[in-house]
Amino acid sequence: MKLKTPPMSRRAVLRGLGATIALPMLDAMRPTMAFAQMQPARPKSRFLAYYVPCGMHMPSWTPATPGPDFEMTPILAPLADLRSKLLVLSGIDNHPARPDGPGDHAAGTGSFLSAAHCYKTEGANIRNGVSIDQVIANAVGQGHRFPSLALGAEGGGNAGGCDSGYSCAYSRNISWIDAQTPAAKETNPGVVFNRLFGADASGLTPAEAAKKRRYRKSVLDYVLGDAQRLKGKLGPTDRQKMDAYLSSVRELERQIDLAAASACEAGAEPERPVDVRDTMRNMADLMVKAFECDLTPVTTFMLGNGGSNRPYPFLGISDGHHQLSHHQGNPENHRQLEIIDIWEVEQLAYLLGRLDAVEDVDGKTLLDNTVVFFSSEIEDGNSHRHDDLPILVAGGAGGQLQGGRHVRFEGHTPIADLFSALSGLCGGPTAAFGDDGTGALNLG
Repeated sequence: MKLKTPPMSRRAVLRGLGATIALPMLDAMRPTMAFAQMQPARPKSRFLAYYVPCGMHMPSWTPATPGPDFEMTPILAPLADLRSKLLVLSGIDNHPARPDGPGDHAAGTGSFLSAAHCYKTEGANIRNGVSIDQVIANAVGQGHRFPSLALGAEGGGNAGGCDSGYSCAYSRNISWIDAQTPAAKETNPGVVFNRLFGADASGLTPAEAAKKRRYRKSVLDYVLGDAQRLKGKLGPTDRQKMDAYLSSVRELERQIDLAAASACEAGAEPERPVDVRDTMRNMADLMVKAFECDLTPVTTFMLGNGGSNRPYPFLGISDGHHQLSHHQGNPENHRQLEIIDIWEVEQLAYLLGRLDAVEDVDGKTLLDNTVVFFSSEIEDGNSHRHDDLPILVAGGAGGQLQGGRHVRFEGHTPIADLFSALSGLCGGPTAAFGDDGTGALNLG
């Protein structure tokens, strides 16, 4: 068989002064018949870990029955349209997250992806374990611009103590490169956008970046010449797809600019949106773009820090989340916690829906080729238990994962074994992980 011209690289980019724009999946990137026979295109599954603070109101989270006929409880209801791509997991524990004395939020957050016991200290002598996202990134991240991304919606530094003698490093990071080194998260959508598409992506100097901001020039303006040259080589379907993609990048850039501008005082350069709803929407769109353009195979996201006491006035809730989570059985506290939990899952539903709307290299959706792990540092904010955690796994792992089920595990089932299984689905190792892991959990 005569070989045709090789397909365009999946990691082809548009370049210009001060900007590098990755491209979406185009038909020109798909192998021709000859190349397809030589190089089957099945992407490795991406991994996304999504953390929410202060546990869940479990009576409104946990389905009553296991199996495919489980009910979509009030907190799970926002995910109803994606039911067939969800695994709700019950009976999974993270015993290494139990603290030495008080400090469940910090110890649980630090151990969220490491399944390791965090050494109790407020000093620099922190000690945790490597997190599973970094294990996966080390296995599959080479060749990507970013082997992994660590993102969040609530800031704060790592120095000092945040929870009953535990370092803030534990409360504010879920991604750990090694036992002493957290992968500090970025909470400003504008900074993330520039890392992915703008100044940070192509080595602009601080002075050049400042000039670019001063003139409010779109990142797309810098790559228009390269875009026009490329479009001349593409077929009509690819040209239409590229126009739609670049328009979506510009719209995301505009949304981030508008959200930041709403916080601007006279003479001040805004750093980030003040409304967490804007931050959440922007971050979700950025995570989708990072996967769509194959910029990274691994992302972690923290909706809040461990034990976050953020109020939610737009939900009619003025008390802090952490304060409410110590509900002491009060029905009004339960009601408000359920409202917060539903809102958190609505944010997840938006992200999953966006992933499910984008076509991947093999014709499936991004969600079909992604593993999304969603949970919290504790089961319930009042009991501070690290047993029977609220856990959801979404996505198809490239056809390896069967969704549409509630799976209830009996006895002590370490979360470390779940992490070994998720790692294997994403092309990483399946060996025993964390402090109490025994090997990959059978997800059926």
